[in-house]
Amino acid sequence: MTLHIYDTMQRRKVEFTPRVAGQVSMYVCGPTVYDVPHIGHGRTALTYDVIRRYLDWSGFEVTVASNVTDIDDKIIARAEREARTEPDVSAEYTAAYDAQMEALGILSPHSRPHATQFIDGMVDIIERLIEAEAAYDVPGKGVYFAVDGLEEYGRLAGRTLDQLLDDAGSRVEVDEDKRSPLDFALWKAAKPGEPTWETPWGTGRPGWHTECVAMSLSALGPGFDIHGGGDDLTFPHHQNEWAQVEALGQPFARHWVHSAMVNVGGEKMSKSLGNFTNLGEAIEWAGPRALRLLALQTHYRRAMEMGKESVSAAGEAVKRLDAFQRRMAAAGIDLVNGDTDDDALGAFRSAMDDDFGTPGAVDGAFTLVRRANASVDDGDRTTAGRLARTAVVIFSVLGIVIGDSEEGSTGSEDAMSDDEIDRRVAERTEARAARDFATADAIRDELAAAGVVIEDTADGATWHRA
Repeated sequence: MTLHIYDTMQRRKVEFTPRVAGQVSMYVCGPTVYDVPHIGHGRTALTYDVIRRYLDWSGFEVTVASNVTDIDDKIIARAEREARTEPDVSAEYTAAYDAQMEALGILSPHSRPHATQFIDGMVDIIERLIEAEAAYDVPGKGVYFAVDGLEEYGRLAGRTLDQLLDDAGSRVEVDEDKRSPLDFALWKAAKPGEPTWETPWGTGRPGWHTECVAMSLSALGPGFDIHGGGDDLTFPHHQNEWAQVEALGQPFARHWVHSAMVNVGGEKMSKSLGNFTNLGEAIEWAGPRALRLLALQTHYRRAMEMGKESVSAAGEAVKRLDAFQRRMAAAGIDLVNGDTDDDALGAFRSAMDDDFGTPGAVDGAFTLVRRANASVDDGDRTTAGRLARTAVVIFSVLGIVIGDSEEGSTGSEDAMSDDEIDRRVAERTEARAARDFATADAIRDELAAAGVVIEDTADGATWHRA
C-alpha cells in the first residue's frame, strides 16, 4: 500500500512511511477533564479511531497513546467554585469521558498517561531548556520558553515569527517580565489554594504545553510517527510542544495530523456561542452508529455540520443498513464466510490511502449495499453474497456494525425495538401461513402506524423503518 496523509507542518499531502517497518506509533491529544465532553470531542476521537482501525486492518501494528490533562486552570476553577478537590473533579469527568467514548465504540489507547503522573519528566525537560538558554526563570511568576531562538516558530500554524509578533502586539497584554509577548509558560509559580509541586524554581505547577511533551515522549519515544488532535490545538498548543523539543535538539513527531471542528448552524461549536452540544445527549438521541456515520461522511479535515436534519438522515441510513442485513439473512446469505469483491476492496483502499478519505469509502460501501439488494431481486445470490460481505467488511473497518439492535430515539421515545418488530413480523408470517389474513393485515397496520414497512419477498418478509 502507498498511504498519503496531509501533514500540517509541511502543509501538503506526503507519502507516509513509519519509523519502524510494519509499526505505527500515534499520539492523540486527549481531554482536559473539567466538564462533560461535547460533540467536538467525539468527532476528534472518531477521526483517530478510524485512522487506527484502518491501519490495523492494513497490517500495521499500531500503538496509540492518548493523554488525560488532569491539572489545568479550568479544573482548578471548577474545584474552587464547587468546594471540591482537583482530583475529585478530574476523576468525575475522566469517568464521563471514558463512558461516552466506550458508547461510541472508540478503541482504548494502549497508553493513557495522566499529566500529574509525569511531573518529574516535565521538570527534567524544563531544566534542560534552561541549560540550553531556550527558557528563563522569572522569580515569583514561573519559567518561560523564549520563542525568539527558533526561526521556524509559527510554521505549524502557517505563520512566520514576525507575523505572530505583529498579531500578538494587537491582542496580547504584554507582560513586562517576558522577553517576548509570544513566550509561553513552562512552569507556573504557586498561587494560594492551588495544587503545587516542589522544583528548583520554587513551588508551582506545570504549563499545559510542557505536559504533552513529557507524556508523548515517555509513551512513544522520540521520533514517533503521528501526532494528532483537533485543529484548534494547532496553535499555540502543538506549536509550543514542537518548539520545546526542537530547542532540545530531539526528534519529535514525524507527521502532524489535525481534524476539523464541528459546526452547528454554520458556526463552530463552542460554549461561548451558546451552541455547545453535550456528547452524551447526542449519543442517547441519535445513537452512536449514526454519529459515527455522520462523522465519516465528512472528510476529517473539513468542518462537520451538526444539526437535527443531518443526524436524522444518518440515523435513517443506519436503519437501512440493518434492513439490508435482515434481507440478506432472509435470503440465506452468509455475511461472514465466503468470497468478497477484490475490486470493491481495492476501491476502498484507494479512498482511504488518499489521506483517509472516508466519504468516498462510505459512498462505495452503500453502493455495494444497493447492488447486493438488486442481485437478490434478480435471484443471483452468489453475487449478492460477495457484494454484501464486502460491504460488511468495509463498514466493520470503519467501526460500524451492521445489524446492531441499538438505536437512538431520533426524536421518538415510543419507537418499537428491533426485537419487538421481529416478533410481530414472525407472528404475521405465521398468520399468513394459516390463512388468517385478518390477523396478518392487523399486524401490518400496527407496524405501519409505528413507522415500520414490511416487504414480502420470495425469501420471506423483511422490514425497515419508514
